[in-house]
Amino acid sequence: MNKKNFWLWMSILIIVLAISIIGAIMVGSVGITPQLIIEVLLYKIGILNETNATNAQQVIIWEIRVPRVLLAFLVGASLAISGAAIQALVKNSIADPYILGVSSGASVGATSVILFGAFSFFGVFALSLAAFLGAILAVLIVFMLARVSGKTSMIRLLLSGIAVSMVLGAMTNFMLMISKEQGGVQAVMFWMLGSLGGAKWSNLGIPLVTFCIVFPLLLLSYRQLNALLLGEETASTLGIHIERFRLFIIIIVSLLTGVVVAVSGSIGFVGLIVPHIVRMIVGSNYKVVLPLSALLGAIIIIWADMGARIAIAPEEMPIGIITALFGSPFFIWMLRRERYSFGEGE
Repeated sequence: MNKKNFWLWMSILIIVLAISIIGAIMVGSVGITPQLIIEVLLYKIGILNETNATNAQQVIIWEIRVPRVLLAFLVGASLAISGAAIQALVKNSIADPYILGVSSGASVGATSVILFGAFSFFGVFALSLAAFLGAILAVLIVFMLARVSGKTSMIRLLLSGIAVSMVLGAMTNFMLMISKEQGGVQAVMFWMLGSLGGAKWSNLGIPLVTFCIVFPLLLLSYRQLNALLLGEETASTLGIHIERFRLFIIIIVSLLTGVVVAVSGSIGFVGLIVPHIVRMIVGSNYKVVLPLSALLGAIIIIWADMGARIAIAPEEMPIGIITALFGSPFFIWMLRRERYSFGEGE
């Protein structure tokens, strides 16, 4: 793909993202105009000295809706680039960020907090911390099971991820079964399907910093990711230390996915289908795939969150239901396309 086409797609996605952000801030029980949104944003960041918005409108825009949209951006972008990296790592078109047990590990941690009050001494951070620790612990177990004689087989990694996910899923189901608190069970189910309802400025710091570290690291590794698509032997002849690079990707992707799942719950299909969409449009060069995947993933989650808020208003639907409803048919259609196969742009 030439630079002209790349910047064309970048420009299109950035414009769509900007429109999506304004639209998402507008959606809610209190109607707010785009002009007022832009005015408040410019006022809050210090460009304007005053605003015509009331205090209530400022609180709704800046304290409630903006953090939620920014979290949606971070979640979508993080899951999309993590999915792209994992698919190159294992060279498997149906791999996603949760394949290493991140989601099931986080679910065990979150369930233990919601139902049994674990980590309660961390206060409001207990849920996020427990989910993150559960996710990272699951990845460590998967990685240790996959290593034999100092080497990590991708087949063993995938199978270990499946096995650990099943065990942790059984643990979560057991906790749900023995719980007598119906409200807690519903809260766990809602969390497991993904939600951005708890978004606030204090929740954005860690996901933002983690994304700003991991994304450049992945982008700097685009040559190695491209080489992995050609096979291990080819990558080795190009001077890539396969084992070391795999460990590096597993660590940073697991860290990013664990942080995201800790604040949003498990949101499926984004990390699976977004890299496929991007590769179908622009090819498989990861120098292009990663930034476009980040933008497209962010747009999809922002729109999915809008749909979750509108679908059964005034109640809120879990985002995972929205992404599954639209992601599954698209993925089936994509698999049925005769001209598409993993790693090809046509």
